[in-house]
Amino acid sequence: MRDGPKISLHQEKDADFMTLCQTLQVTDEVCDRAWTIWKAVQASVDKVLDTQKRLWAACLFVAVIDLEVASFTFTQILKAVDLNVKQFLGLLKKMDVNLDTISTKVNSAVTRLEKKYDVSRALYQRFEKCCNVNNVLCSRGKEILRSCWTMFLLAKGRALQMEDDLVISFHLMVCVLEFFIRRCPPSLLQPHYQSVISTAQSPPTRTSRRNQSKAKPRQAPPEVDVQLLESLCKENDCSVEEVKSVYQTSFSAFLDSMSLSGTRDLPQATDLSKQYEELYFKSRDFDSRLFLDNDETLLTPKVELMPVERTPRKNLPEDVVLIPPQTPVRAAMNSIAQLRVDLITSGDQPSANLAVYFKNCTVDPTEEVLQRVESLGLLFSQRFGQAVGPRCVGLGKQRFTLGIRLYYRVMESMLKSEEKRLSVQNFSKLLNDSTFHTSLLACALEVVMATYGGEILQKPHSLTTDLCFPWILDVFQLTAFDFYKVIESFIKAEPSLNKDMVKHLERCEHLIMETIAWREDSPLFELLKRTREEGPVEQAEPPATLNQPLQHNHTAADLYLSPVRPSSRTLPAPESTAPPSSQPSALATHQTPRHPKSNSLSLFYKKLYRLAYMRLKMLYTQLLTSHPELEPIMWTLFQHTLQNEYELMRDRHLDQLMMSAMYAICKVKNVDLRFKTIVTAYKNMPNTNQETFKHVLIREGQYDSIIVFYNLVFMQKLKTNILQYASPRPPTLSPIPHIPRSPYKFPNSPLRVPGSNNVYISPMKSPTRMSPVMTPRTRILVSIGESFGVNKFQKINAMVNSSDRSLKRSLDMSSAPKPLKRLRFDVEGQDEADESKPAEDSRLIQKLAEIGTFVSGFT
Repeated sequence: MRDGPKISLHQEKDADFMTLCQTLQVTDEVCDRAWTIWKAVQASVDKVLDTQKRLWAACLFVAVIDLEVASFTFTQILKAVDLNVKQFLGLLKKMDVNLDTISTKVNSAVTRLEKKYDVSRALYQRFEKCCNVNNVLCSRGKEILRSCWTMFLLAKGRALQMEDDLVISFHLMVCVLEFFIRRCPPSLLQPHYQSVISTAQSPPTRTSRRNQSKAKPRQAPPEVDVQLLESLCKENDCSVEEVKSVYQTSFSAFLDSMSLSGTRDLPQATDLSKQYEELYFKSRDFDSRLFLDNDETLLTPKVELMPVERTPRKNLPEDVVLIPPQTPVRAAMNSIAQLRVDLITSGDQPSANLAVYFKNCTVDPTEEVLQRVESLGLLFSQRFGQAVGPRCVGLGKQRFTLGIRLYYRVMESMLKSEEKRLSVQNFSKLLNDSTFHTSLLACALEVVMATYGGEILQKPHSLTTDLCFPWILDVFQLTAFDFYKVIESFIKAEPSLNKDMVKHLERCEHLIMETIAWREDSPLFELLKRTREEGPVEQAEPPATLNQPLQHNHTAADLYLSPVRPSSRTLPAPESTAPPSSQPSALATHQTPRHPKSNSLSLFYKKLYRLAYMRLKMLYTQLLTSHPELEPIMWTLFQHTLQNEYELMRDRHLDQLMMSAMYAICKVKNVDLRFKTIVTAYKNMPNTNQETFKHVLIREGQYDSIIVFYNLVFMQKLKTNILQYASPRPPTLSPIPHIPRSPYKFPNSPLRVPGSNNVYISPMKSPTRMSPVMTPRTRILVSIGESFGVNKFQKINAMVNSSDRSLKRSLDMSSAPKPLKRLRFDVEGQDEADESKPAEDSRLIQKLAEIGTFVSGFT
C-alpha cells in the first residue's frame, strides 16, 4: 500500500482535505489536481446541501479518472464520505458547473459505472427472489448463498467482457444457480428443487453379488443437470437454448479455470472471496458482495418497477387476477420471449413466396442473397464475440438467426405492399441492390439487439463498448444515410413491433439526422455538393415547403432506387404504371442531361428541418418565452445554416448549431443570454449528453467546448449573415415547419373506451402472437372472433353503465357540456389539437361512446 501525500508539501491546502487524501492514500499529483478542481468549483456549488468533505471526495474521484492513476476503489471513497452510489453520482453531476469541470473521460467512466451498478442491482434483486434470501436463517445456508453470489460475480467478471449486459449476465446466473442447487444439502433446498433433483437423480439399480465383479465403475456426475436447468429457465422465463449455450461455452470454461469441473463439492467461500477481491481491486469500482450485507453504500430505492398499466384500480371485479409489475430482468425476459414467439413461424431461409419474387426478377438474386447472409453472419458473430467475450460467438449466431428470420419476413411484407401499390412483380433492381439488403438486415438485427439490450442507445464519443445502435452500422460498414432509408418502411411492414421498439427505431432515425449521417465519410455530403452544383434553384428541400404537411407515402424502394425526381431543368418522364426500377430515364433531345435530384435527400431534409425546429422550440421554451419575436429569427438562421453551410455539420451534432444560432441571435438583438445558461437548459432536454457541448470539433483532430466552436468556427463562418438580423432590412424569415404526429400507428396497443377507466378494447391477436404478459393488467380484454362468456359481457355492460352514469353526473354539473368529439381514446403520442383523425376511427369512437353494450458564457 502506498503512503498518502506528505503534509509538508501541501501547506496551502485545508487540513481536513489532506486527512481525506491520506485516508484514501492518493498520490501528490492526484492531491494537487483535486485541490485545483475544488478551487475552480467551490464558489458555484451548494455547500449547504453537500459538505466540503463530500465535494472534496468528488474532486479526488475526478482527478483520479483524468490522470488515469490506480488509486482507491469506488466503494472506498463512498465509505470515506458516507454516501451511496446514486448520491455520489448525483453529486458529480451537480459539480459540473462549468463546461470544463467534468471531462468527457470522466463522463464515460461515470456512465459505465452507473450502468454496471443498475445491472448489478437488478441481478441481485432477482437473486434474492430465486434463492428466497430473506428467509434463509441458518449459518450454513447463508454461507452457501454468499458463495453462490460471489461465484456468480467472479464468473461474470472473468467470462464476460461486457459486465453490464443484463441478459447474458442473468443467463450466467442461472448456470451458477444450477451448479449450487445440484450440490446443496437437500434440507436447504426449496421443495420444488428437491423434487426436480430427486427425479433426475433416481436411485441406481441394485447389483446382485454374483454380478458385482462385473459391475461397471461408478461414472462421474454429469456436468449439468438438464432437467434442473430447464426448470430454472421455465421459472425465470429464459430461453433454454440460450442458457445451455452460455453453460456449454462461457460457464464450462470458467469451471475448468477454477478446477471445479466434475466435482460434487461446493467451492470454499474463502477461496471465492479472495479471487473476487483480486478482480474488484483491478476494476476499482464497487464491491458487489456488499449487496448481501445490505451495505449502505449500495442501498438505494429498489430499481423502479415497470408498471404494466397506470389506470385506477377501483371497481375491479373480484375474480380479476393482479399481475405484478415487472422488474428489469422480468421485462427483458418477457421482451425476448415475445420476440421469439413472433418469429416462431418464420424460417431462416427465404419462404416460398420470397422464392417466387426472386424468380420473377430479370436477374435472380437468390444465390447472392444467401451468400451475403452467410458472410455477414460470420462477420456479425465474430464482432459479437469481440465485444462480449470470445466464448460468446455462439450466442451471436443465435441472435443473428433471429435477425435473419425477421429480415426475410419484413422483406416479403415489403414486396407484397409494393406489388399492391405498383401492380408489378418484377423487383429485379431493388432485390439486386446490395445496400438495400444490408440495410434491411441491419434494421432487423437492430430490433433483435435492442430487445436483448434494453434499447439503450450508445452515446457519441462513448469509450465503452455497446451492442446497441449504431454498433450494427460499424459491423456492416453501412453508412447511416443508407440505413435511414429503410427505417420507416420497416416499421410499417412489421406490425408485431411494440410501441417501445417503434420509439427506439424512431430514436435511431433521429440520431442519424442529428449526428451519425454527418460523419466525414457520409455520402450525404456528395449528394449535397451535387445539389449545390445545380444552382440556387436546386435545393435539398426548398424552405417554402416547410409549413406543408409531411407526406409519408414513400417506400424503401423509392429511396434505394432513387427513383429520381427530375431536376427543374429537365423534362419529366412520361407517366407510367411501371415500377420506378423500370422507368426509362427520358430526357428531351434538346437538353443536356443533369444530375437528378434524390428523393432520399429530399425526404432526409424534410425530416431534418422538422426535427431541428422541434429541438429549437424545446430549448427556446425553457429560456426565452418573454421574447416571442426571437423564435422565428433563430429558426431562420438555423435553417439557413443547415441549407447553405452544411459543411459545419461535418463530424458535428445538430444541437451544436442550434445552440450557436440561439446565442448569436441573442447577441445581435442585445438580449442577455449567456452560453452557460443555454447549456444548463440544454442538459434538461431529452436525448442529450454532455459530450455534445464539451467535445466539439474545432478543426481536424482538435476538439473543445461549444463556446470555442462558436467563437472560432460558427461566428467566423456566419458573421455577415448574423449581422444582417440587426439591420433595418433583415433576411426574409423561413416558414415554421409543420410538425406532424408520428406516422406510425400502434395497432397492438389497447385503447381505453371514453368515459371509462376500466374498459379497454384491443385488436385480436393471431394465435402465434399471444403475449406472455397481459396488458393492460387487471383489465378485461374483448376481442372479436374469440369465444367470450356471457358473464364477461355482463360485467363489461355493468362497468360501461356505471361509467355512463358517472359521465352524466359530471356533465350535469358542468355549465358547458363537452362535445362528443372530445371523447377520444387516450393514445400516447396523439396530438389533441389534430382534428385530422380518419373518419372511420371517429365513427368507431363515437359508436363506442354512445352504446352501453359492445364488443371489442460565458459571453
